[in-house]
Amino acid sequence: MQMTFEVSGKTDIGCIRSNNEDSFGYDTEIGLFVVCDGMGGAAAGEVASQIGVDSILSHFRRSSTHCSLTGDELARAIRSANKRISESARDNPQRSGMGTTIVAALLHDRIVSIAHVGDSRIYLIRDGAAQQLTVDHSLVMEHLRLGYISRDEAESSRLQNVITRALGTESAEPELAEVSMLPYDVLLLCTDGLTRHVPDSLLSELIDNAASLDAACSALVEAAKTRGGSDNITCVLVKCVPARWYRGWFRASVHGS
Repeated sequence: MQMTFEVSGKTDIGCIRSNNEDSFGYDTEIGLFVVCDGMGGAAAGEVASQIGVDSILSHFRRSSTHCSLTGDELARAIRSANKRISESARDNPQRSGMGTTIVAALLHDRIVSIAHVGDSRIYLIRDGAAQQLTVDHSLVMEHLRLGYISRDEAESSRLQNVITRALGTESAEPELAEVSMLPYDVLLLCTDGLTRHVPDSLLSELIDNAASLDAACSALVEAAKTRGGSDNITCVLVKCVPARWYRGWFRASVHGS
């Protein structure tokens, strides 16, 4: 069965922050989807996250006919984005210290290559369950892996926002993975403004019960805001569907703060 996909994305400032440092973008012709969560003073986080998204999309648009659509190429694009962010911070003192997390997915022939740096996440929604495909690059997750704290302690820790890798820093090497997509699978790319407030079980419930991907994105954002909305909230949903159901989409979309 020939497959295609539908996509929707949404970003929201949340209930507490005064600006939105999240960015997202995608190109459906390439099958590329990116979400970034920026950090840094004087609105530099907004700049870092937008550079991250723009750099990844530009990398594949420039060279998609010459490069392989693989995880290795995704890693090269992320390293290039890291260089651009570091150079921008170096050349603009007001942006010193800026950085961003990133999650990216590259869908090719029903195989999804994923890459991430930081604590933004990618989930696979299948058969009513949400499976986290990424492992947070965070101090809390390191402590959990080493057995220093329990899962319950990790979920309530005040150190949840301390990340161990980010673009714009020396610790920016992406972690790669690959997964096969089945009909009606959904990928969720999101920032921690969503996952900090909405448990995995509710993620899948909200997505499965929504009438459309647009409605699902809105439901996810509203759930995070209802539960506190302490950070910016961004989600991108990609659904694998039989080609005969395809109803069309815009080639590309980029959204920043």
